[in-house]
Formats: sequence, structure tokens, C-alpha cells
Amino acid sequence: MVLCTGVGGNMFELKGKVALVTGASQGIGEVIAHKLAIQGAMVVCGSLPSTEGDLQNVVAAIKAAGGSADYVLMDMLNAESVKLAVNTTVERHGALHVLVNNAGVTKDKLMIQMKEDEYDLVLDINLKGSWLASQAAAKPMMKQRWGRIINIASVVGQMGNAGQSNYATSKAGLIGLTKTVARELASRNITCNAVAPGYIATKMTEILSDEVKDAFVKQIPLGRMGTSEDIANAVAFLCSEEAGYISGATIPVNGGMLMP
Repeated sequence: MVLCTGVGGNMFELKGKVALVTGASQGIGEVIAHKLAIQGAMVVCGSLPSTEGDLQNVVAAIKAAGGSADYVLMDMLNAESVKLAVNTTVERHGALHVLVNNAGVTKDKLMIQMKEDEYDLVLDINLKGSWLASQAAAKPMMKQRWGRIINIASVVGQMGNAGQSNYATSKAGLIGLTKTVARELASRNITCNAVAPGYIATKMTEILSDEVKDAFVKQIPLGRMGTSEDIANAVAFLCSEEAGYISGATIPVNGGMLMP
């Protein structure tokens, strides 16, 4: 079977769906936004007001590639800002079918050295922010009796990692949130799943020494770091009709580094 890779392809098609991707101004979120647009969705890219220029560039690139895109400004630390972003998406585009909770931060430090505000900030953005967005998105999804919520977790939320007590806790909590939301919304034909990336090649990892990168790769059976496209492909599948009987799952995209 030959798979269509352009807008409006048959498998994993999202034509007619509206998707909100948080943290979409760069990195994994940006690539997810492009992927969902390729699959036919109207993609609304969300991020902080300070990233508006980057959001405009992402939207322009998606449109130049033949996709449909828009953007909203949102601060995951502010409940009203999150609600407004969801409501604005629905007002502009008539619905909200897909929410990808990708926005997140790190403040890495050994637990004994970590300050309370550094712990709180990561939990508030990564976990509470995803809860706020899911709560807001659930309302239009319940009315239309169809929805997909995908949370971007992490392998460190499954196995822990020294120097990331705040980040690992936030991502472990996100997995628990995923399972609970999946149970609460299942009767309305809304699924909720998590994608747990392993070591992913990003701008942050580019600055690491070859020795550090080699140490990472040695832990990965597939022998390479992942890419943002690997994550986006998993997200696109979970958004689709074909994934309609998958809910409450955490999909590991880690090259075999951790096999739950």
C-alpha cells in the first residue's frame, strides 16, 4: 500500500479537524504543528506573547507548504490566558478537536540545590498548565462528542533522572493526568494519551560535547537520538480516527531506551 504524504491523505487524515498545539513557536511543538497541518488539520499554534514573531513565522511556513494555520498567545501560568486561547480557537474556527499539550520548561539542578520557586515553576507550567488547557478544551470536545488530547511527557517521567526532580515529577504527573482524563472523558468519545520522548536531537543537545552525546546514544538500542519528527509522527497517529480505541496510554518514543 502506498501512503499519501500530502495534505488530505487517506491514512491518519485530519481534514476538517481543528488542533491547538501549545508551545508551538519552536522545537518539537513547531514540528508537531507542521505535521498535523500536513495531515489536513487547521492548526492553531499557541505560545507566550514574547514569542509572537516566532509564531508568525511558523504559521507563514505552514501556509507556504499548503497547510492551514493560525496562532494564539497564551501563558500557561495564567488560567484566564489559557481559557482565552481555547475560546478564541473555537470562536475563530468553529470547533476544537485536538489539543496537544507540548508547552514545557526545565530548571535542572540537583534536588539539594534546587530552590522552591524553581520546583514550582516547572510543575506549574508543565503539569498545571496542561491540566488547565485540558479542562478548557474538554468543554467544546464534550459538546461535539469527539476529541483527542495528547500530552507530551518524557522518558524521565518514567525512570527518573538526576538533576531533574522538578521536571521528572511534572512528567510523571502528566502520565497520571493522562490516565484520569482518559477515564473521565471516554463516554464522550474523547481519548487522552501521552507521548514520552527519549533523548531527542534539539538545539539544546546540539551544544553538548561529542562525548556526552555518545554516552546518550550508548543507552539507546536503536543507536541514535530521536528527532522531533519521530515525536510528531506518534502525535499525528494518536490524533487520528485510526487511534480511536487507544486511550490512557503512554507511547514510548525512545528508541528502546526504556521498555516499560
